[in-house]
Amino acid sequence: LHYSLYKNSKEKTAGHRAEYSGTMVKLLVSVIMLYMSSEVTMSPLDDLFQYIDGHQDDFVQTLKQWVGIKSDSSDPRTWNEVERILNVTAVKIRDLGGIVEFADVGKQQMPNGESIPIPPVILAEFKKDPKKPTLCIYGHVDVQPAEKKDGWATDPYTLTEVNGNLYGRGATDNKGPVLAWIHAVETYQAMKKEIPVNLKFIIEGMEEVGSTGLETLVKQRNDSFFADVNYIVISDNVWVSKKPALTYGTRGNTYFLVEVEGQKQDMHSGVFGGSVHEPLINLIALLGSLVDSKGTILIPGINEAVAPLTEEERKLYEGIDFDLEEHKNDTGVTRFLHDTKEDILMSRWRYPALSIHGIEGAFSAPGTKTVIPRKVTGKFSIRQVPNMDPPVVERQVTEHLQEIFAKQNSPNKLKVTMVVDAKPWMADLKDPQYVAGQRAVKTVFGVEPDLIREGSTIPIARNFQEITGKSVMMLPIGGADDGEHSQNEKISRSNYIQGTKLFAAYVYELSQV
Repeated sequence: LHYSLYKNSKEKTAGHRAEYSGTMVKLLVSVIMLYMSSEVTMSPLDDLFQYIDGHQDDFVQTLKQWVGIKSDSSDPRTWNEVERILNVTAVKIRDLGGIVEFADVGKQQMPNGESIPIPPVILAEFKKDPKKPTLCIYGHVDVQPAEKKDGWATDPYTLTEVNGNLYGRGATDNKGPVLAWIHAVETYQAMKKEIPVNLKFIIEGMEEVGSTGLETLVKQRNDSFFADVNYIVISDNVWVSKKPALTYGTRGNTYFLVEVEGQKQDMHSGVFGGSVHEPLINLIALLGSLVDSKGTILIPGINEAVAPLTEEERKLYEGIDFDLEEHKNDTGVTRFLHDTKEDILMSRWRYPALSIHGIEGAFSAPGTKTVIPRKVTGKFSIRQVPNMDPPVVERQVTEHLQEIFAKQNSPNKLKVTMVVDAKPWMADLKDPQYVAGQRAVKTVFGVEPDLIREGSTIPIARNFQEITGKSVMMLPIGGADDGEHSQNEKISRSNYIQGTKLFAAYVYELSQV
């Protein structure tokens, strides 16, 4: 009996040990598989991110060199500097193995009758694999004018780091993002990793003055340079807050000149005031008839043309990270025209807006001058949204102003001219680019991006979409407070470096969709 009990106990103990050993082996195998799985998941991007972090000072130094080139495209006298930055950009791309062409975009006639060459456009591409999709990256390296006396705290053409921000003209618009794309390519090559998509670049030096010649070039190269392009990405705008965002729409623009011409010369108000129809009084009445104090456009037919708000679109605005009080502090505005986040954003993005910009010919210098100007020109714009059409808007504006002018019973002459007619641009959020973009933002920043629209006008997005028929996306890395076009323009070091990671992650994710 004792022997039998002992034997049974020994057999049970051995069984328990075997069971325990089997469990431990299974657990160990699971841990190893989990570790290997984690390694596989991280390996495509983790070492790329480490390289970017380790070389961020080099990347900042390169941006400093680029910002130091005063590539102001608004003045033909500085176009040599625009060409200089284009050459620097080309060298950077060629050093990475890219093939670069300087595409001619014609000449521009100056007021003195002289014709001068417009700075060319860079068309670049890297080695192609027919099995991969092709991504074309658009950017520009020209900048707005800037002088320290305009109110800059630092020299606008000397990149200066203060509290983690990199201040300098072009830092965020658009030299920083262009370099971030180039550095993403450099990172793949440095880590001896194959870039998962084919890459092309189109980089211009005239964006800040309307992209002179670019639309014609795109049409000319649609069947060659763009023939094998699947996707076009633009990184030339900013987030709406501190949270990363993808942009899926921009407003268009129509810009009007309304001219009122009266007597043959300026008149003395003491001699003629009260006895003549004054052009400036006519013009003030015309401008005052365009929009009310609540921002509502008063021109018949404008508001009726706007695409209706769907429930699906309305929900997009609810989740956007946007602090009204913080926005007031950033802008110095004490009260907006609307009270809620949703209404503010929709008024900026998905509804038209009419802004009056100035009056040419009226006395505006310091001091006093008692003159009745003979001719004055008012300037205003209407931001376009779906489903507005610029030619229709032109007719509506002209008819409205003619009707108001007729009620004044003035003998003066009225002339209305539309000088800009850019349509709005919209993308499909279900497009593979936006799927890849959301995944890339999640990978780099750990959050889902805000899906936003842009209130300003970026004509090249619509042009690319209409001419090439390709998928177009905006993938910004600039912060809401970067101050593009303003004094003290900057990009944060974090956005610049994390943005480089974002671009590296994006091309990977695009290859996976």
